[in-house]
Amino acid sequence: MGVQFPDLKTLESTANAIGTNMFEGFEPTFKSIELIRDYVLEKITFAEFIKFAKEKAYV
Repeated sequence: MGVQFPDLKTLESTANAIGTNMFEGFEPTFKSIELIRDYVLEKITFAEFIKFAKEKAYV
């Protein structure tokens, strides 16, 4: 989807999180991948992650 990752470890961690949720019907978007990546990189807190999810900022 064109989202850039700083390293392979971050890519794998993000892919694992997304893959797990796809089994439950989650369909990733560019923004949702960025959001998960930023959480994995600790650029945003868990509270911010939840806030963005509730606001549907990932769409």
